[in-house]
Amino acid sequence: MKLVKKHIETGTSPGRIKSAKRGKLSVVGAGPGDPELITLKAVKALQSADTVLYDALVDTELLKYAAGAELVFVGKRKGCYAFHQQQINELIVQRALEGKYVVRLKGGDPFVFGRGAEEIEYAAVYGVTSDVIQGISSAVAVPAGLNIPVTKRGVSESFWVITGTTRDHQLSSDIHLAAKSSATIVILMGMSKLTAIVNCFKNEGRAKIPVAVIQNGTTAHENFGIGTIDSIENEVKKRQLSNPAIIVIGEVVNHRIQLLRTREQFKMQMIH
Repeated sequence: MKLVKKHIETGTSPGRIKSAKRGKLSVVGAGPGDPELITLKAVKALQSADTVLYDALVDTELLKYAAGAELVFVGKRKGCYAFHQQQINELIVQRALEGKYVVRLKGGDPFVFGRGAEEIEYAAVYGVTSDVIQGISSAVAVPAGLNIPVTKRGVSESFWVITGTTRDHQLSSDIHLAAKSSATIVILMGMSKLTAIVNCFKNEGRAKIPVAVIQNGTTAHENFGIGTIDSIENEVKKRQLSNPAIIVIGEVVNHRIQLLRTREQFKMQMIH
């Protein structure tokens, strides 16, 4: 990362770094997991890319659209980093200052707990132009795949999307506030804090509220468990659920249960 390192070592203003031709950055959402749930605009960006930096939750089938591009895995999982965020930022700038079109491919939507805003801000310091190509967020798409709407008339008027774990590895204080609400609560990156989340809702007298935990949503490896605040931890153990997973808390979870019952009743009527 010569140009970026040169700036750091010499103290040169980023804006004074010269390049014959500056490239461009597109921060692109790959969708919730199913490779067919990517937008046409995102596919066109991949087809035009010189360099693609892709995350751990991106289906590698999508990389076929970037034939001929440099492909760099920069994924992060709990306790395991191919690159740290600062290194990713520097790699983006280095390739862009070489005149390349850089696609930063992220799971879900890059502006929903995806650090897309941080990468764009860093690139802007070096004069790299950028845009965002939105993705379908797992926060709404994964529940929908199981017929769980995040809002439903007469049931839920709003929904919260919250990170379960903050940058300091603590439980988000917003979960304590959300536990007091009648809204649907969608928690990303919360599996390691499941006990603490459950306790928040129990403390608010909401032990019977329905909960769904969905692992690898919208993919061929999808697995899920449905219960209540009281029972969900046992359900998670029984079904061996772990990251990557989302937690959906609210009466909307019952929509799936009711729909399955209705379908079963219809089948029985047809038989008789």
